Amino acid sequence: MARNLKVIVMLMLSLLLVSGSAYAESTQPYHFGFKKSRGGKLPSIAEEGFMAIMQKHEAVFLGDTTQKELYLTFDNGYENGYTAQILDVLKEKGVPAIFFVTGPYVKDQPELTKRMVSEGHLIGNHSWSHPDMSQISTGRMKEELEKVKQAVANLTGQQTMPYLRPPRGIFSDQVLAFSREQGYTSVFWSIAYRDWETNKQKGREFAYKSVMDQLHPGAVILLHSVSSDNAQALAQIIDDARGQGYEFKSLDRMTTKHYR
Repeated sequence: MARNLKVIVMLMLSLLLVSGSAYAESTQPYHFGFKKSRGGKLPSIAEEGFMAIMQKHEAVFLGDTTQKELYLTFDNGYENGYTAQILDVLKEKGVPAIFFVTGPYVKDQPELTKRMVSEGHLIGNHSWSHPDMSQISTGRMKEELEKVKQAVANLTGQQTMPYLRPPRGIFSDQVLAFSREQGYTSVFWSIAYRDWETNKQKGREFAYKSVMDQLHPGAVILLHSVSSDNAQALAQIIDDARGQGYEFKSLDRMTTKHYR
């Protein structure tokens, strides 16, 4: 009897260890990052350890890499006085974009939020309070996403919000799985640079070169709207990318996702 009890206890401990290991794997956080593109070649995203999780949950970071297409995305955590200028450039150039907004942004900038939608741009979910979603419960995650979606709907009439960008580019298997379950496609990027530090802006030419040096077919470009450099460089980036044969597309026209 004692021996049987010992066997049962050992089996239970084994099961706990296995389930604990599976849980740790599903919640392991990843920071989205890669070696940048150079000379029109694709960045190293396909070589990163999180690729299987990205593919499993159909996360987006590239369009059709056989076509010279670009997808322009902005993160709007707060307003720093440049979004109106960015919208002016997009309107003048006829370029679509998606703006990933937080709750405070929607509350503080209702007119700019409405303008994004009225001028044909998409609004994506960047969470209400910008937490590390790999460290919060699915219940809190749902609340973070639902509050943004509802606030934008109430303000603009946009009833659907299919795109999400996890705050800080931090995610886990669980985060992507739950986001997908809630109807979201998680959107990352294949072109970015350190543009969010408002006290370390380096000028229009730096922003221009940082983006243009990384151009490649199917690129999803991440820019932060708080950057004065981005606002000043955007028009030339658009003109010169088009001069190289690139077409700017809306994210909802992305038909092919590549994992390479």
